[in-house]
Amino acid sequence: MLRSPIKHCRECGTAVVYRIPDDGDTKQRAVCPACITIHYENPLNVVGTVPHWGDKVLLCKRNIEPRLGKWTLPAGFMELNETTAEGAARETDEEAGAQFELQGLFSIVNVPRVGQVHLFYRAQLLSDVFNPGIETMEAQLFSEAEIPWDEIAFRTVKETLLRYFADRKAGQFSIHAIDIV
Repeated sequence: MLRSPIKHCRECGTAVVYRIPDDGDTKQRAVCPACITIHYENPLNVVGTVPHWGDKVLLCKRNIEPRLGKWTLPAGFMELNETTAEGAARETDEEAGAQFELQGLFSIVNVPRVGQVHLFYRAQLLSDVFNPGIETMEAQLFSEAEIPWDEIAFRTVKETLLRYFADRKAGQFSIHAIDIV
């Protein structure tokens, strides 16, 4: 679901009003009637990896909501002052405790309904030993045939995995732009 609308100005605390700003903008924005600050609401970036070891990928069983107990790729919200690659690496370390070498960007998944953009990088695992963090019940390697497809937490992860295994079979990895509407 989309985040709650902005209610108060981050600059002065006055209740905002939603209107089209007088600066030539064409969309309604949260505008402070006192200090005239325009507050923009932008999508959140989710960053993660497709960690692979031979013909298998690493999935993490979620220990948090949403989708508690479902399987996902290691991923989470990007933090301020980090690149997408740094965020993907951080999330992979935090959720899977994996040792890996980050490879290229693999998928960009737009999910406008919830105001998110998901970016997944390929990651070559350097070990098949994992030390999952508190957000993960279990980290496990799966071949394509072993993946619990009905237990995948998010469609963004399923779509990314489908393209990963298709590219792997083709012997060449591409960058995939996916829209989930």
